[in-house]
Amino acid sequence: MPDKIKWGVMGLGKIAGKFAADLILSENSLLYAVASRDIDKAKKFAAKHSAVNYYGSYRELAEDPGVDIVYIATPHPLHYENTMMCLENNKAVLVEKPIAMNYKQAKEMTDKAKEKGVFLMEAMWSRFIPSIEKALEIVDSGEIGEVIYTKGDFGFIGDPDPEKRVYNKKLGGGSLLDIGIYPLYLSQLFLGTPEKIQATARFSNTGVDSFLAALLEFKNNKKAFIESSFEFLTPTEGFIFGDKGFLKLHTRFHHTTKISVYHYEDFARDINFDLKGNGYYYEIESVNKCLNEKLLENPKYTHSDSLNLISSMDKIRKIIGLEYDADN
Repeated sequence: MPDKIKWGVMGLGKIAGKFAADLILSENSLLYAVASRDIDKAKKFAAKHSAVNYYGSYRELAEDPGVDIVYIATPHPLHYENTMMCLENNKAVLVEKPIAMNYKQAKEMTDKAKEKGVFLMEAMWSRFIPSIEKALEIVDSGEIGEVIYTKGDFGFIGDPDPEKRVYNKKLGGGSLLDIGIYPLYLSQLFLGTPEKIQATARFSNTGVDSFLAALLEFKNNKKAFIESSFEFLTPTEGFIFGDKGFLKLHTRFHHTTKISVYHYEDFARDINFDLKGNGYYYEIESVNKCLNEKLLENPKYTHSDSLNLISSMDKIRKIIGLEYDADN
């Protein structure tokens, strides 16, 4: 058996806590070090999740020779800086979504990973969830025919405090980057890269999109509709329509435990799934496999997948007129 992969976690918020809890479920993983800019927070997080080491700065984690890979869960605008620091220190990186604030940053990150010969992946955990794998299998089997349209929504009532993450522009707030990325990725997973985009948005008084809707057009006139919102709760479902039938990914679709399969005009079956831990376990195991096989990117979610996704988000932002400091 190979040695356990020694993980570091950088940025110790809510998502990092869920991720760390799933690391414990992985027999191939060890939570080796955690880092926050608040040393007390790092100490408490390390104690709760049984981390070997803890640090009061991100750089100390990046420079720890015992760390094999760093999971970066800092705010969006720090993804580029933190990832580049880890790559410079020859650390493999799994960085939360979005991989960066724009295509330019993301391209520099993937180029740096290639230059250093180090693994890098955006943490698109949905790609590894069993239900999403099953949806791909059903589509590939031809059961619902050729996919011609996808639809996805994600909406919840966001914390209105302008200093909190969702509405804070300095922290990369806004519905597109935070949750719109999920229905957008669903469309690109099943339809490819959009050739034309139409989009509209509502803006909060902090200058970020509180609601977004976009219609995407793909090769051969295939379409997708996506919606994201901090203003109201939406069903948060995903649909994949073929010319013979369709799949419904039940709420929340990006890590659903239920798929309904329909043949036109007839319900076919429900498929239910168990989800191990919080759902990050499957992504963790896939990354561990890549590291053990000395791969520089994950064949299931490549650098090109990340670059295509951030490119689409850049185009949507340009249409609705949303800019961040990183764009200037």
